[in-house]
Order: sequence, then structure tokens, then C-alpha cells
Amino acid sequence: MTFQRRRLLQLLSYTFGSSIISRGNSFAIQAQVPGQKTSPVTKPGPMASGGNEMEKVAGIGGFFFRAHDPKALGNWYQQHLGIALTPTSEGEKVWQQETGPTSFSPFPETTKYFGDPAKLWMINFRVHDIDKMVAQLRAAGIDVKDPESYANIGRFTRLHDPEGNPIELWQPA
Repeated sequence: MTFQRRRLLQLLSYTFGSSIISRGNSFAIQAQVPGQKTSPVTKPGPMASGGNEMEKVAGIGGFFFRAHDPKALGNWYQQHLGIALTPTSEGEKVWQQETGPTSFSPFPETTKYFGDPAKLWMINFRVHDIDKMVAQLRAAGIDVKDPESYANIGRFTRLHDPEGNPIELWQPA
């Protein structure tokens, strides 16, 4: 890894690490309103050895993967899904995710859920309006499956990026 890339990743980790005080975050909102009673936002987690609460990661800080044409694929994600790419110069903004649920699920090596068995990962993005997103993608000529609904979970649809990587879009219930 080059020094410049390592430095950029360090900068991003500091940025993501400080996102807990970003505007719009419930912790930040509570901190900005003096005298407001605060309530716990999360339940206590599991205990680590020794009886202390276990330290946990706060979220996904990045998603890195190989591509045949990284520049073209990055532009596709930016143009069609609105995901800002990792900044390469000062003044560019990093993609800010909204707070919400994140699923983390290892699958068996033999799963057919991702489609092509050569694909080792699938990413799931939360969306506000799955019908609007599907229409937008189809208008751009991107093949998207019809959304499916699951009680108490939400609606899901599938598509693939230009290199065949599976993407799932989820509108929570």
C-alpha cells in the first residue's frame, strides 16, 4: 500500500470515527440542546471477559473491492446510486451514510443468493423509496428485478453493477 493511500485511509478512519458528532445524529442533537434530558439510545451490550461491557464497532467505515475498471465502476455507483467516492484531494466530501439498521451475514460458500458463484460478496443499500429508485435505474437502462415485500422486514430488489457484482436494495418496513 502506498504512503499516500495509507494516509488517505487514516484520514477516512478519523473522519468516520468522528461521525458520531455529526449534525443529524441523535447523540449530536442531544448534545446541542442544553438542559434536555437524555435517554439511552442503545441497550447495554454483551459483557467482555472481566465483566466490562464489550467494545463494539460503530458501523461500516468503508467497503473496498477489486474491479476490472475501478474508475468506470466508481463513476457508475456515483451516477446511478449517488454514492460519493473516496476523496482523492482536499475539499472533496466523503459519502455520509444515514443512521439505520445494517445486516451482517456470512453465507455458505454454496449459496445461490448472490447469483454468480464466482462473486464473493453482495452489498445491500437502504433506500427511502424503492419504487422511485427502481424507476430511476430502469430509465437509465439498468435491469432491476421487481421489488418483493416481506412482512415486518420491508421491500427488496436486486440488480448487478456493470461488472456483474450483486446489489440488493432494501426499503425497511
